Amino acid sequence: MADATVTTVPYHNVSPHAAHQRLADDPSARLIDVRTPIEFREVHAEGAHNIPLDELKPADLSDGGKSGEIFVLCKSGGRAAKACEALLAAGLINVFRIEGGTDAWERAGLPVVRTEGVISLERQVRIAAGSLVLIGVILGTEISPWFYALAGFVGAGLVFAGITNFCGMGLLLARAPWNRAKGMKS
Repeated sequence: MADATVTTVPYHNVSPHAAHQRLADDPSARLIDVRTPIEFREVHAEGAHNIPLDELKPADLSDGGKSGEIFVLCKSGGRAAKACEALLAAGLINVFRIEGGTDAWERAGLPVVRTEGVISLERQVRIAAGSLVLIGVILGTEISPWFYALAGFVGAGLVFAGITNFCGMGLLLARAPWNRAKGMKS
């Protein structure tokens, strides 16, 4: 008797140029950007719809099996891969991850929408971390050496973020009210 396990078909990787062409040729194809709203506002591929990875509901993208192709991108490809896996697990089949994400899309010279005056999440983390270190040093000098621990804690957090590519401060800042705009579409 044959094994009855179900295997999922892996998502397809596609270059930014190929994705752009297929999106232009097929009006039912959709371009989904799974980055945070602040990242999306800073710069995104023209025509992309923002559905942050933590808010992605595959059922919302399905229309009774008539779904056209779904192209997914993030900054460089990691979150898009997770989103593609979730979409495939939910039964969608025409799922494509754009190789290199928005960074590659922009490098390829494809159309993007850029919003002036947006402070990127990465810059917000640098500002917050630098401020906390500075405050820790000032308070350690002026009030009590125990405040140097604040600077040390932030420094240790930055080292941890560099080694693991997980930034807790970035996750907290991404949830700040000024970074959580709803309904972002190109």
